[in-house]
Amino acid sequence: MNTYLRHILQPFIWLRRFRHRRGYGVHSPFAFNLITNVIYEGAPYYKYVSLVLAEERQAAKAGKDWMYETRRAKRLLFRLVNYSQPRMIIDAGTLSASALYLQAGKTSAAYVPVTSPANLKIKGTKADFLYLHNYRDPAFCEEMFRKCAEHANARSLFVIEGIHASQTMRGLWKAVQEDSRVSVTFDLYDMGLVFFDPSKCKQNYIVNF
Repeated sequence: MNTYLRHILQPFIWLRRFRHRRGYGVHSPFAFNLITNVIYEGAPYYKYVSLVLAEERQAAKAGKDWMYETRRAKRLLFRLVNYSQPRMIIDAGTLSASALYLQAGKTSAAYVPVTSPANLKIKGTKADFLYLHNYRDPAFCEEMFRKCAEHANARSLFVIEGIHASQTMRGLWKAVQEDSRVSVTFDLYDMGLVFFDPSKCKQNYIVNF
């Protein structure tokens, strides 16, 4: 879905998901904590200011397309990395300003940018954090998910952008939810969060983000 159309539909999407706001009706302590203290966290992290300055400097060099994600989405990525504390961050798609936020979430994590599934090399269960953001190429997303899921572990968190961007992406998101390795998923409309912890019951949460 292009940015203009997404902006036009925003009020209707928000109203349709209104009852799924801020953890309303969620009984799982894990899910409620993630929704209220990570997804909806509104505290001004100290790194936000420096990140804005850094991405503006990079945009001046790379062009405006480098900053295509919303600031809200980039800050959520920062919080998700900070929450999950991964050893490895796989950034799969066209490199953009979100790379700064991913790396700032945990500076000691290995950061692996990937623009082609053929270039991804992982040993063992080290796919701790995947940001998959190339929804205009569903085949790329499907292949990247497949390869990374083979190396996921109980601590892994995958973030998939554009899960409702097209019929093909909606089909991929359904397949991800049904994958036997996946336990809990969160549908934020513009992106989906995927967990692989086998100790948690299989469940999909809709979040009005």
